[in-house]
Amino acid sequence: MAKTIVVKQIGSPIRRPSKQRATLVGLGLNKMHKTRELEDTPSVRGMVESIPHLVEIVEERG
Repeated sequence: MAKTIVVKQIGSPIRRPSKQRATLVGLGLNKMHKTRELEDTPSVRGMVESIPHLVEIVEERG
């Protein structure tokens, strides 16, 4: 089984640069307090680390 992480949106994309909004959409997040379970890959980790003020890793599985 592949490793996964649960990512939660904790910040609003309002008044944020379009690059940060696009990163949220790429992670599948668009509303406050929404969570997604994503595969733990370097690209996903990089996206999460590029917007630490908007998302947090809730849980790591696998």
